[in-house]
Amino acid sequence: MDREGLNVTTKRDHGGGLDAAIRQYGGQRADWIDLSTGINPVAYPVPALSEEAWTALPDTGLTDRLHAAARAFWNIPQGADFIAAPGASALIAQIPRLKSAASVHIPHPTYNEHAASFSNCDWQIQRDGEAQARVLVHPNNPNGRLWTASDVTSPFSIIDESFCDVTPENSLVRLAEEPGTIVLKSFGKFWGLAGLRLGFAIGDPALIGQLREMLGPWPVSGVALEVGARALSDTAWADNTRQRLTKDSDRLDALICNQGATLLGGTTLFRLYHVEDAARWQERLARHHIWTRIFPYADNWIRFGLPAPDAWDQLEAAF
Repeated sequence: MDREGLNVTTKRDHGGGLDAAIRQYGGQRADWIDLSTGINPVAYPVPALSEEAWTALPDTGLTDRLHAAARAFWNIPQGADFIAAPGASALIAQIPRLKSAASVHIPHPTYNEHAASFSNCDWQIQRDGEAQARVLVHPNNPNGRLWTASDVTSPFSIIDESFCDVTPENSLVRLAEEPGTIVLKSFGKFWGLAGLRLGFAIGDPALIGQLREMLGPWPVSGVALEVGARALSDTAWADNTRQRLTKDSDRLDALICNQGATLLGGTTLFRLYHVEDAARWQERLARHHIWTRIFPYADNWIRFGLPAPDAWDQLEAAF
């Protein structure tokens, strides 16, 4: 057992940071392709919104429509409760406060906001062994590892399914009605609307009730409620998007592996590769105004998101 999380809180390592890359390598934002995140580059088309979505406090009718769409889309068990929030990150920050601080097992490597949040609440961070809580990012970021129900063994279990909408057949949402279990969903990744700030916690009604009290009234904007309800009801768009993401991720693998990289894993929204010198790869691509993700704990890992349809030529030309 160690206090790994103390280090995480001093420097939270993420994708993004395009402004800093532009300052270092030049150009304008419009010149750049940001492949450092796993956000769908072909976002759900935002529909025309009602005036009330902008001007009125969100009412229960709009919230109920979002909840009905979410329950159907994710096949949420009847015994589970759930809540919408202003992004999965807002939920990740609150979840450690649901229980008294103890030890939490967070398998490494993974999305580091979980360790940062638990550490901020005085939990002991463990990379292995038994603990009072466990966080499983499913599929894992950055290597795409999939977990199973047999891995969900702690009395307080958080299953982060922020990227699981690309592979719904692997979802563990059926476990959400189990005591002590929370499943997280991110709207921004698969639907490509990260700026909307919408996320969901699905799980043990007692824990979801606590989160509801923590977030207070009207945690989600009327705009997010309205867009989310429409998007979650559009199953044809979701099916077509999964097919496109599979084709595009295969195309990306062929391009990057032909440059000498080796595929390590990922999802159809991001791909992780082994290269000889990740920092050199990132710098070379940045000089072509393409931003990628490297990792402080693995100097030969580089992660690519998918380019938008009109950005492939720029990426291919960089090689």
